[in-house]
Amino acid sequence: MKKIILTGGGTAGHVTPNIALLPALREAGFEPEYIGSYDGIEKRLIEEFNVPYHGIATGKFRRYLDIKNITDPFKVIKGYTEASKLMKELKPDIIFSKGGFVSVPVVLAAKKHKIPVISHECDMTPGLANKIAKPAATKICCNFPETVGLLPKDKAVLTGTPIRQELLQGNRIAGLDFCGFHSLKPVILVIGGSTGAVHVNDAVRAILPKLLPEFQVVHLCGKGKLDEGYNNIKGYIQFEYVNKELRDVFAAADIVISRAGANAICELLALRKPNLLIPLSAKASRGDQILNAKSFVSQGYSLILEEEEMNNDSLYAKIKELYENRYQYIDTMKKSAQSNAIPVILDLIKEYAKDSDCQ
Repeated sequence: MKKIILTGGGTAGHVTPNIALLPALREAGFEPEYIGSYDGIEKRLIEEFNVPYHGIATGKFRRYLDIKNITDPFKVIKGYTEASKLMKELKPDIIFSKGGFVSVPVVLAAKKHKIPVISHECDMTPGLANKIAKPAATKICCNFPETVGLLPKDKAVLTGTPIRQELLQGNRIAGLDFCGFHSLKPVILVIGGSTGAVHVNDAVRAILPKLLPEFQVVHLCGKGKLDEGYNNIKGYIQFEYVNKELRDVFAAADIVISRAGANAICELLALRKPNLLIPLSAKASRGDQILNAKSFVSQGYSLILEEEEMNNDSLYAKIKELYENRYQYIDTMKKSAQSNAIPVILDLIKEYAKDSDCQ
């Protein structure tokens, strides 16, 4: 068997695409192992998949003034030393890096040992960690056509993001039953993200009197974001999050309202769910969600409503517009080459693992 090291961490978005690749990698004869931080979110997420896990020291790269900018480079150096030692011990044939600060020492150590690296950039503009690691990458996969032009021509490959295949196997009837809904009204799925989106949550709840005569609403509002005042409203149900039933909830949804994180919108594309994206404001981020959303709008996959423009009337109008034109969005998404990323990425891994020359 060929050995592949997966790396990436810091957020769930840097881990779940690696998890999505695991079944295909194993079926193709690869033996996966994982390098992450000592106790980051990636360790907890990977543990249940029976993948050997190796922790290294990590330091975050910041664009702003912080005292940790003095100490963290020493952690990165230590992490590089530990990663280099692991390259000698594990002798991987190839590395797949999903990014995040934990991946930088791993990718740089792989270059030193002449191990090919396939990296993946999820956002439209490369993050700082991927910018640092870019020279060491053999190929760089990306989600957006615009990103291709920001990467070296001989490295960039438009693939989309690996999607958990179980999400594609949902049952609409099971989803309706789980929510206590019927089939006589369409269903809106609202996704606030793993930590919730207060502005989106509040805006959706504010227009429920207008929505519920026409729609049923299932609301994934995030941990600690439930509002008991909205319990027992016919046609509306709220959850902090949904795990194993998520595929069925997706299957039951006719349209989706979501933030514009790269993994989230790529799941919507793969599932061909007409969607209204409300990206995180540039005041609260580096603006990557706005760029992600605008790219999907330009490709005909999504509608967008920026947070600063969101009010009761604008949100309701966008929802109505999306639902009335839902089949147009579905037809466009069916034609996308970015909705089936796993076989494309797997082919790259197979191709470059053949040429591995570990030292």
